[in-house]
Amino acid sequence: MSKVALSGNASGSGTFTIASPNSNTDRTINLPDSNGTILTTATAGVPVNGPAFSAYQSSTQTIANATFTKVALQSEEFDTAGCFDTSTFRFTPTVAGYYQINGGSGVNITSGGGVVEIYKNSGRYKRGNAATTVSGITVHITVSALVYLNGSTDYVELYIYQNSAGSASSHAGSEWNYLNGALVRSAV
Repeated sequence: MSKVALSGNASGSGTFTIASPNSNTDRTINLPDSNGTILTTATAGVPVNGPAFSAYQSSTQTIANATFTKVALQSEEFDTAGCFDTSTFRFTPTVAGYYQINGGSGVNITSGGGVVEIYKNSGRYKRGNAATTVSGITVHITVSALVYLNGSTDYVELYIYQNSAGSASSHAGSEWNYLNGALVRSAV
């Protein structure tokens, strides 16, 4: 039979206590048959309660022709850490790390096409798929990227470009124009 041994550090003076929860159910903790470090909520690099958000456009917006336009995302489905600003339409997380950011935009144009981009700190960062209209239908374009954000001043926004030879109208609703993201890994 294998044994579990606890051994202290000879130079340390702290006391570590293993406490059990208040439960009437027997539980088993299975240890892997390998060397390594047990990860905890305090372990560097482990995202536990990092920021996550999903914002969307709740009213239509006029998108100028042949100009990158910031998508006005006035509403939130959720914002776990209050890091999305519905007045500036940007996400500025308070935890440094790598974020999965996804965006989509839908515009009603009868010709031409468009592209959507994630902007980081007011500059182009990643470009999504380009789309062209087919028989005058609505164009929906998406973008996705892993983005490093420093947790204090870095922010991301969603921009759309369309070239229909005139202004276009975006669609309102969480399924059409949105930006969402979550911490994937902290910055260690």
